[in-house]
Formats: sequence, C-alpha cells, structure tokens
Amino acid sequence: MSFRQLIIAVTFLSVFAMALRVSVDTDTWWHLRTGELIAEELTIPKTDSFSYTRAGESWVYPSAAWLSELKLFLLYDWFGPGGLNLWVAGAVTLAFVFIYLSLSGGLFVRAFTLVLAAAASAVYWAARPYMASFIFTAVFLWILEDFRWRRNNRQIWLPILMIVWANSHPGFAIGFILVAIYSADELVRWLDGRWQRGGLKIKRSDVEKALRGPLGALILAGLAMIVAVCLNPSGPALLLYPFQTVSIGVLRDFIQEWQSPDFHQTNVMPFLALLFATIAALSFSKQHIVLSDALLVGVFGIMALLAGRNIALFALAAPIVLSRHAAPIADGASKRLGLHQGKTKQARWLGWLNIAIAALVVLGIGIKARQVLSLDFNQQAFSKGLPIGAIDFIQREHPPGRMFNSYNWGGYLIWALPEYPVYVDGRTDLYSDELLTEWLGIVGAEPGWQEKLAAWDVRLILLEPHWALSKVLLYEDWQLLYVDEVSVLYGK
Repeated sequence: MSFRQLIIAVTFLSVFAMALRVSVDTDTWWHLRTGELIAEELTIPKTDSFSYTRAGESWVYPSAAWLSELKLFLLYDWFGPGGLNLWVAGAVTLAFVFIYLSLSGGLFVRAFTLVLAAAASAVYWAARPYMASFIFTAVFLWILEDFRWRRNNRQIWLPILMIVWANSHPGFAIGFILVAIYSADELVRWLDGRWQRGGLKIKRSDVEKALRGPLGALILAGLAMIVAVCLNPSGPALLLYPFQTVSIGVLRDFIQEWQSPDFHQTNVMPFLALLFATIAALSFSKQHIVLSDALLVGVFGIMALLAGRNIALFALAAPIVLSRHAAPIADGASKRLGLHQGKTKQARWLGWLNIAIAALVVLGIGIKARQVLSLDFNQQAFSKGLPIGAIDFIQREHPPGRMFNSYNWGGYLIWALPEYPVYVDGRTDLYSDELLTEWLGIVGAEPGWQEKLAAWDVRLILLEPHWALSKVLLYEDWQLLYVDEVSVLYGK
C-alpha cells in the first residue's frame, strides 16, 4: 500500500467512523411507521391516520419520501437500529466520495478539507429521509463541477436522478438551486465573451447558438427536472411542497433545526472553522473567483446561517471552493519550505507499515461498530430521551381517552403506541401554524388551555417535566399516573 493510498483510506475511514453512531432521532419513528404502512398495504398514504387532530386530512409528505421511508423500515425490520446506524455511516461516506472527486489540490489539502467538511456536516446526520438529499446534493455538485470545468458532460443524468430524488425527500429543491447557480455562471461567461468580442449587441442567431451550447444544456436539464419531479404519487402538486413547508412560521421560530445555529454549542464549531477557512482562502487567493464559486459560498452560507439543518449543505459545497483556492496557497508554502520532492520509490517495508496502520484503523472502527450495532446500546441511548417507562405503563394499564403529547415524542408514540393517536408530532407540514401555535399555548399553560384540551376531549397528557403545563396539572383536577426523570403522565 502506498502512502497516498493510506491517506485516502484513512480519510474515508475517518469519515465513516465519525458517522457511525446512534442515528435514530425523534422523527425517525414516524418515518418507520409510514414505511411499515407502505410495505403492508403496498400503497402510498395520501391522508393522515396517525393523529386525531388531522385524521383524514391530506398529507403530501409520503409522496416525496416513500422510497426512503420504505427503505428505512426494511432496514430496521431486518437489522434493527444498528442497521440504520450502519446505513447512515455508509450514506455519509458515499456523499463525501463524490465531494472528494470534485476537490482540487494535492493529497493533504483534499484530505484535510474533506475531514473538516465531514465534521461540520455531522450536526445533520440521522436516520431520516433527508440523508437522500445529502447524497443527491453531493452527486449533483460532482456532475455540475465537471460540467463547469469541461471535464465531463454528465448533465443528462440530472433529470433521471431527480426522479429518484423527488420520491426520496422533499429537499429536491436543492437540485434546482444548484442548476440555477451553474446556469447563472454559464450565462455570465457567455455575456462576458460577447462583451470581449465587441459589446453586448446580441442577435437572435447568437442566442440560438448559446442555447445549443453549455448554457442551453443546463436550461434543458432544468426543464426536464421539472417534469421529473412530477413523476411521483402526488404529481405536479409536489413542485410547490418545499415552499409550503418553509413558509410555516412556527417551524422557523421554534423548531431547533430550522433556527439559526447556536454558536455557543461545540458541535457548530467545525462549521465556523469551515466558513472562516473558505473566506480566508478566497481572500488570499490569487486566482480569479468565478461566479459559481461565489454563489456556492454565498447562497449556501446564507442558508446555513438562517437554519442549522442547512449547515450540511454548506459543508458539501464549501469544500469544493475552499480546495480550489487553498491548493495554490498550499503549493506555494510547501515550495518555500522545501517540502516539494519528486517521486521516489517506496521501500517495501513502508508498504507493509502502511497496511498495518490501515488495519489498526479498521480494527478501531470494528470495535466501535460492535458497540453501535448492539441493540442494548441503542436502547440505552433511546431511554435517555424517550418516555419508554411511561409507554410501558400505558401498555400495561391501558388508561382510556385521547392523549395530549409532547411534540418531540409524537413520532415515537406513532411507532410504539399506535393504538393511541397523537395530538401532534414532527410532521410540521401537516399540522401547520394553527395547530402548532395551539400546542405551544397549551404546554405553556397560557389562558384557555383547559378549554382547548376539552375541545379535543383529551383525557391523558404525556409531557416532559419542564413544561409549565406539567407543573400546573398538579393543582388541577388531573391525576398523576406515572412519573420518572424523563416524563410525566396525567389522566382525567
């Protein structure tokens, strides 16, 4: 094994090791239940059957994510939560393979940039359909970067990939953003070429020629992608779905992943490092900054600063720009330090040493994998944040009535306690501002909370102890049925 092969292997093994962790979050559970429903009934649900507050109402999300939800359920059904952990680690690694193929510079610049980007995107990794958008964003970047620099023409694959993307996760809108960025770059390059040849006087023949070139190829791909999105169970209606989702005010104001990053949290520090490294590379670069680079950093940087979940998208786009402008700086520094050497024949013993080092890394990952794939280890992690004790009590005692539940636990209740429809869960697109605002008022014990619960005929309340409602109920005509460090359950 050569030294180059060792560095590449260790780089991707490091990414895989970072991503190999408990990946099931609170929203994973309702995706699993939806996947189970699809597998059992062999149809895509179009209306809600998991809640009593929105029962029978139109539910579009499965049309945009049914492939991912079915896959998640089958993995969980066959391999348990460990299988989901392994899938997420593989998906993250695969995405960064495409990013690595898009990077510039020498071995160490690529390796350092990739590991930093992976660390920055770690806030995003979970066993949810949005991992499909993570992979497809990386693939689109690889295709469009090769197209931009005339290395390869694979743009014909964009509409084909979009068919799968639009049936895997609503984040397919990112694909249109990327095509728009590179189309703008091609347009500006074409206009600049016209200017250099004597002004911007444009004839019809010039436009026709441009549309037969790279600019036209991207525009055609974008139009075909619109048609591709329509090939889903909900048809053309899905085109507007991403815009409808981000327009939900409560989602932006109260859901953590949709809020601006909290820079006091240590897990956001790699994002800051990647952001400032990219800005520094652009500042000191002697290369011309092309429009696509500026837009990749600007558009995805703003998106990341507005919503923490978009940090992962920035972590895919920024490394491409960072490596392109950092590579000449790194080469210049290595020359001044005398670190540039010609190729030399590697001693045989060094090859064996490199194999031994790689084997030790693989062994370390294997030890971690044994723990992360363990059912007991995953269940211990779940018990720290889910009302497992309260659910055991409910399954044993079967208290009657509708349940008002924590937003964070709604997804798990859908999975673990299907006989009790939920009041609310992580499907913000379904509940919209009206019901989510009502939920916030009730858990905050704001005036009128009693009437709101009575209107829904609520007889059970399952919440975290910290909510104001959990404390107020002690002085109302509600009976404490169960309590532990994680949850409180009241009945009436």
